[in-house]
Amino acid sequence: MPELSHRRRQLVLAICCLSLFIVGLDVTIVNIALPSLRADLDASVSSLQWVLDAYTLVLASLLILSGSTADRVGRRRTFQTGLALFTVGSLLCSVAPGLGWLIVFRMVQAVGGSMLNPVAMSIITNTFTEPRERARAIGVWGGVVGLSMALGPVLGGLLVAGLGWRSIFWINVPVGVAAIVLAALYVPESRAEHPRRIDPVGQVLVLLVLASVTFGIIEGPNAGWGSPLIVGCFVSGAVALASLLAYESRRTEPLLDLRFFRSVPFSGATVIAVCAFGALGGFLFLNSLYLQEVRSLSALQAGLYTLPMAALTAVIAPLSGRMVGARGPRLPLILAGSAIALAMLPLTRLTADTPVWLLFTAYAMFGFGFGMVNAPITNTAVSGMPRAQAGVAAAIASTSRQVGAALGVAVVGAAVVSGLSGAAAQHFAEASRTGWWILFGCGLAVLALGLATTGRRARATAAPVESPVPVL
Repeated sequence: MPELSHRRRQLVLAICCLSLFIVGLDVTIVNIALPSLRADLDASVSSLQWVLDAYTLVLASLLILSGSTADRVGRRRTFQTGLALFTVGSLLCSVAPGLGWLIVFRMVQAVGGSMLNPVAMSIITNTFTEPRERARAIGVWGGVVGLSMALGPVLGGLLVAGLGWRSIFWINVPVGVAAIVLAALYVPESRAEHPRRIDPVGQVLVLLVLASVTFGIIEGPNAGWGSPLIVGCFVSGAVALASLLAYESRRTEPLLDLRFFRSVPFSGATVIAVCAFGALGGFLFLNSLYLQEVRSLSALQAGLYTLPMAALTAVIAPLSGRMVGARGPRLPLILAGSAIALAMLPLTRLTADTPVWLLFTAYAMFGFGFGMVNAPITNTAVSGMPRAQAGVAAAIASTSRQVGAALGVAVVGAAVVSGLSGAAAQHFAEASRTGWWILFGCGLAVLALGLATTGRRARATAAPVESPVPVL
């Protein structure tokens, strides 16, 4: 890719951030609409989990394939294709005749979404080659997460209250069309000099691992944890994972480059992303149901309640990017893990009458922690990788986020369903406490891994991986 002017680089960053904006907006809007979906489509808690996890599972399964495909056929072309599919999928979701069709159309959205964020991050990585400038760009990228989170609940609440839940998918259409046009005009095409071959076996195994484990977690409370179906899901997931690791380790150009994981910072960033986004997915799922079904707030009121979290994320994320550029990822990760864990403590004693000021304090603390965590994850994942494999490295980082979000919804949802067994729905607040403790553990894990994977000895393991892979 030729060197671009500063103004052109900033324009490319803005266009790429549009993809993150509509994906992030979609997450928070759909969460705020869950109670309306439940009432209109007579959906159970596990069905609501599938509305979210059908999207994240397909997305996570295809991210690495999309990243390597972009390196091969062209990053801009793949990016535009993803925008088109995501826009069409959003339109289909808005006309879904039932819950089953909505879940299917969410999968269409996910196919397009898999071509957006990792490919956009690859474009950014190849556009901003100076480390400090790239860290700042990633900080802006993280700030867009907060902006979409801030607008999503409020905009979603307005749309659900005024036009119904179907309207939440309409907002993606004009943004998607605008991003397609702007990408054609201003984003230069780029490819890897030596792109890798397609790995269909590895792709199928990744899908089997994620789908079987998530299905087992979501359906376990209803089918019974010891039932043949659920046990078979977990056994299938374990066998698929073992097969994936054995198969990929023998390939010259694997879908999942296990060599990357020899870097302790990269491996740490991957696991931290699972924990942090697991906390986010679980938080949004539990909180949306709690505010609307327990406290009887409208969708708009519930959206306004989450503004302290979203506003702090939007403000802190760019600051985190600057901290990473100036001092490295250690301090932001320590602050992130501590804040996420502390935010969960008041919610572990949640009741229908928990004071509003305490809720807002917890939301703001969580927003601070989540705003801190994204920049060090992303920067660590892509900064030490060969630029020729930027799409793959960014895709692995994005996959870990989506896996975390899917598992967060699945695990805390399963915990709540188990707690509600034999109890009335109004006991949701008490039943959710196990879920909040699980999310508290996610915060502690971010803190511990941030300390363990950013020291001098850990950084030394990244040096061999930073050298480009020799072309055979």
